[in-house]
Amino acid sequence: MFKMTFLGTSSGVPTKTRNVSALAIQTGQGRDWVLFDCGEATQHRLLHTPLSVRDLTAICITHVHGDHCYGLPGLLASAAMNGRREPLLLLAPKAVLRWLDATIECSELFLPYPLECRDVAEVSVAEVSGCTLSAHRLSHRVESHGYAIERVVVHASLRAEALRAAGLAPGPDWKRLQAGETVTLPDGRVLAPADFVEQRRECWRVVVGGDNDDPGLLADACRGAQLLVHETTYTEEALQRIGPGPMHSSAARVARFAAAAGLPNLIMTHFSPRYQDEGPTTVAELAQEARAEYSGNLLLARDFDRYELGRDGVVRLVAEATIANGG
Repeated sequence: MFKMTFLGTSSGVPTKTRNVSALAIQTGQGRDWVLFDCGEATQHRLLHTPLSVRDLTAICITHVHGDHCYGLPGLLASAAMNGRREPLLLLAPKAVLRWLDATIECSELFLPYPLECRDVAEVSVAEVSGCTLSAHRLSHRVESHGYAIERVVVHASLRAEALRAAGLAPGPDWKRLQAGETVTLPDGRVLAPADFVEQRRECWRVVVGGDNDDPGLLADACRGAQLLVHETTYTEEALQRIGPGPMHSSAARVARFAAAAGLPNLIMTHFSPRYQDEGPTTVAELAQEARAEYSGNLLLARDFDRYELGRDGVVRLVAEATIANGG
């Protein structure tokens, strides 16, 4: 299963209770995890979680805007100072890679581990921590991408009654068949794994959208996905009043897409600072607008909320935010 920890859920600038964009997804392979976006102070947020930069296997940046990448140099430097030596994959737009190169050069940042920087526009699929990462072009003021992360696990179980009927007692040959090997019996009969092994395939797929004013661009990425995490910066009324310049999504259009795509779970994040937990303008307005369009499992992320995507395909909140006023 996937475990997700929201490290930042605000848009543009931080608030007292929300930092700017960052999402950690644990892949289910040991302690490995992948980071999606790295806004300023992401490394500070990590200090309030069990996650370690030494177990980080990949960083996926959606676009060059500072609320999604200004925390990157500091995080990489802290990983070095904490003894990291394992390679780290960085997928990001070319503009982010150019900026990072300049920062490394001008600040004399030394990284004692291999940093594999790849232009996301040139990467269709990457393999990391037993998962497949794919990038999907979005619509924003600058080059922006969403990412899909997928993990497939195949379970093989033996048809015990069929094996006994074939005259094969439990033992090493059972294990060989389960491992996919053909077994030849003393009487010359050949037992093929396909006849005695049943395979059950489990697949977890999560789509993380970057800044984007057209959720429909993620239609292909969302096929077979159980969860979409997408920016929901405004209500539709506010978005229309502001105009097309920001090129963000509203709660209504994200929820409408999730419903049309048949997505069972939707987590909204990246809220404009105008929407507070309490006050005259709240995130409850975003939830109300979304629920008018989407009847699935709708969740509004808060910093330090932790979710699990279970084997039943349902996303559940397993730990609520406990740090007040931004920690």
